[in-house]
Amino acid sequence: MADFSEEDRRILEYLRDSVSRGESYFRAKNIASQIGLSAKQVGARLPRLAEEADEVEIEKWGRARSTTWRVTTG
Repeated sequence: MADFSEEDRRILEYLRDSVSRGESYFRAKNIASQIGLSAKQVGARLPRLAEEADEVEIEKWGRARSTTWRVTTG
């Protein structure tokens, strides 16, 4: 995880912890409110993290009002 910024690491840590508790679906605004970033900051990072993160699998799952992301352990 050396290539990730502090914000990226916070997002990944939150996702790892949440998945270990059984959660699977996330929205950027909900992640942001839990870790102290804006929804825009989280939403901009998730596509890149989906490609580069090894410890969790991040998949764009659906889009209603906002994008939902499905996260599983990788």
